[in-house]
Amino acid sequence: MSNADRVALVTGAARGLGAAIARRLAAAGHPVVLADVLDSVDATAASIAAEGLEARAIRLDVADEGAIQALPQVLGDWWDRLGVLVNNAGISPKVDGRKRMVEDMPTEEWRRVLDVNLTGPFLLSRAAIPVMKKRGWGRIVMMTSQAARVASTITGAYYGASKTGLMGFARNLAAELGPFGITVNSVAPGRINSDMVAGAAPGLNEAFLARIPLGRLGEPEDVAEVVHFLTSDAASYLTGTTIDVGGGSYMP
Repeated sequence: MSNADRVALVTGAARGLGAAIARRLAAAGHPVVLADVLDSVDATAASIAAEGLEARAIRLDVADEGAIQALPQVLGDWWDRLGVLVNNAGISPKVDGRKRMVEDMPTEEWRRVLDVNLTGPFLLSRAAIPVMKKRGWGRIVMMTSQAARVASTITGAYYGASKTGLMGFARNLAAELGPFGITVNSVAPGRINSDMVAGAAPGLNEAFLARIPLGRLGEPEDVAEVVHFLTSDAASYLTGTTIDVGGGSYMP
């Protein structure tokens, strides 16, 4: 199969990391489905298509099980050619740009974060498995976070819990799907220039920057290149691992 026969579905693709990942995969020859709850996903897909690449946009709440079950009908033959799934959609609620402390955390907010950040990737991965098994090839990438590696002063406990859970889910799924030619890996970005980072309270990004050996915040394209590698044939013997993209801010 060539990449033209491997459709890539990227969630949370309207902007930031998701948009950069979608653009990179499209440049590699994949027809790309950009999925997001934001209306701006249309413009992002259109900008990629304007470069002569294959891209289309759909509205999708990854926590909506019914919407995910409808994807084969929504995408038609694009779904039948699915080869790459990037579970990127995620939320990290803040209060005046700062993390919400556990003692002040509403149960509904906790559930929503886990629904989007952890249950959504489960639902999408489960839906994609039969297609990838039938084709004997597949790449699933979980976008986790450095907040899954260390205690975070920036993101709330529900974010760290969901992203840590995502890494564990990826490892187990990798063991299940390896015999079918499907790899499952995680990417853990550090502090990356994005809308989420831009919304941080004054001083937080500067304090984080001081801990980065490479001396800069990451760019979405830095992460997109790693995702591109993991979804390529060059990474065919890599599964169940997590790649940290943080300029050296986390060194186990």
